[in-house]
Amino acid sequence: MLRKVVSTRCDVVPTVLRIILGVVFFAHGAQKMLGWFGGYGFRGTMGFFTHGAHIPAPFAFLAICAEFFGGLGLILGFLTRIAAFGVGCNMVVALFMVHLHNGFFMNWTGTKRAEGFEYHLLALALVFAILVRGAGVLSLDRLFWGGAAKDSA
Repeated sequence: MLRKVVSTRCDVVPTVLRIILGVVFFAHGAQKMLGWFGGYGFRGTMGFFTHGAHIPAPFAFLAICAEFFGGLGLILGFLTRIAAFGVGCNMVVALFMVHLHNGFFMNWTGTKRAEGFEYHLLALALVFAILVRGAGVLSLDRLFWGGAAKDSA
């Protein structure tokens, strides 16, 4: 079972996709987990999620971990499909619970009260590609567990 989860092909495209997605989500996760990049840190984020957004504490904790550790896993290519799945779950929840009613577009002009969901769709498209193709050539998954049985694209 683990072999199917970590198998990947000698392909540079998923490598590029997962590293970019990983950097974006690690940065967002580091804001929430560590307070880096102007974030509120773990305590502040948990407080906002549980009291301000009324998210149950276990789900708030999982959201923070999915962004931080999922982003790190994507950057390194370690348990890549699991990391991508966590990030994808975060995006689906954010899309439907927070951003859907704000419309499609991001708040580029600052005229809306909140952001739309276009970013979330792009992230989900990258997640889908990574779930299908795996980590790619430069990954710990490939280093530790080898490539797919057929290394053709």
